[in-house]
Amino acid sequence: MYRICKKEILAPNIIHMRFEAPRIAGAARPGQFLILRVDERGERLPLSLAGWDTERGTVDVVFYVLGTSTMKLASLKEGDCVLNLAGPLGEPTEISHFGEVICACGCFGIGPTIPLIKALKDAGNHVVTVVEGRGRSFIFWEDRLRDLSDELHIVLGDGSCSEPGWANEFISRYLAEGKRADRIFVHGCPFMMMVVSEASRPFEVRTVVSLTPLMVDGTGMCGACRVEVGGETRFACVDGPDFDGHLVNWRTLTNRMRQLVDEEDLSQRLWERRNWHRLVQIQTNGNMNGRCYR
Repeated sequence: MYRICKKEILAPNIIHMRFEAPRIAGAARPGQFLILRVDERGERLPLSLAGWDTERGTVDVVFYVLGTSTMKLASLKEGDCVLNLAGPLGEPTEISHFGEVICACGCFGIGPTIPLIKALKDAGNHVVTVVEGRGRSFIFWEDRLRDLSDELHIVLGDGSCSEPGWANEFISRYLAEGKRADRIFVHGCPFMMMVVSEASRPFEVRTVVSLTPLMVDGTGMCGACRVEVGGETRFACVDGPDFDGHLVNWRTLTNRMRQLVDEEDLSQRLWERRNWHRLVQIQTNGNMNGRCYR
């Protein structure tokens, strides 16, 4: 059992949780993830690491509430426990002195971007961070991003800031102006990572995306997380989660992630019906009824 020692609602439908997990904290690296199971009937849910503290023995995740498993997790409070945490899993992100680096993030992807920026800065890179959101209420940890980055750009889809639009539009403008980027890292929903990859493709800037599709065992045995990269089948859990966004077959990835939508919707409706009292409690502290922010 792993105890929740911190829980906070960061934005509509976006929650930060901190767990006591000393062994995971002691081995974690930027880009890795863990697999969580709330209870004995819960699915195994991959969540990117958003931070860790080796001295306190804690690990952090940021997740979007969009289904039965994340609703179950969101219904827990500080002091409660989840049944399983497995990790750290996946290959760590390649960290080197690339030079000029762009970190693009949005939604729950802001979480894993924090330790990534720290590592890139420690390696001597100049880091430009662009964070997107539907509106100002979807932006969180702005102070952390600003303190860590050499430049921070906030782009809002509702046009309510000086840089309206989305991260892919920012990157297109940035590179079209002749500004240099030696590497781009992207964390966010699959659609966001896909369009950012397409935006950087004409400029031939290597773009690294983090894929955490449906997983079962997380060790490469089940094949549930397979993705096509450069015409070859790869497993996100052991070969990733980082891949070259220009080589990912986004169409097949999207189709695989949508193949169980009907079953997922049925599961969520049944859980909501049986646990309406938990939902009422959650909704007193924040909105849990939205869909993907983009």
